Amino acid sequence: MAQRVATEYVNASLTLTEAEMPRLISLCEIQQLRLQVFVLENANQEVVLEDDAGGESIRLTFERSNGQYRCSLTCRVVQPKLTNALRKLVSSFKGDAVVNRIYPGFTMVYHYIQGAVVRIVESSGNSLRTVFEHRDTLGTLEAQFKLFSVEEEINRLRGSVNELLDIRNQTQDARQIAEIDVMLKYHSRMLFTLEA
Repeated sequence: MAQRVATEYVNASLTLTEAEMPRLISLCEIQQLRLQVFVLENANQEVVLEDDAGGESIRLTFERSNGQYRCSLTCRVVQPKLTNALRKLVSSFKGDAVVNRIYPGFTMVYHYIQGAVVRIVESSGNSLRTVFEHRDTLGTLEAQFKLFSVEEEINRLRGSVNELLDIRNQTQDARQIAEIDVMLKYHSRMLFTLEA
């Protein structure tokens, strides 16, 4: 198996509530990293994560706005503990990120949305190959079911309109014709809505 050279986080973003900040600190402590927390102006916070060896560190600056803390991050990490900690933070706090895991000769590009990997692409030279792509099968099936339900309703309404038109053409009573016209008007609105 190829040895990873480095990991790049490109435009990673996390949004936490004030109540989640202690959980983030606790998660960082569990990773056995040196940790420093600074409170800045406007109640902003900066979390500095440093590897045991002391050779590499990451600064996460959280800007406070409307009761939430937002952090945007772009960095390159070599130490496995820091890489693992960042991966867990993105996953646990439902962050968005593009992560380049760099190996000799190729790069694996992971796309995170809401903390979940939705796509993995292998980049080698000028070629790209999709290794994994999340497909929302359940959502697709539900949408198709709703589509079929709409189509069935359209067919039912068309049949009802045809019946009403047949009755209207055979009726001489003005009052009954007026009632049928009201029903036809309602059905035509429903058909217009469903077909749109």
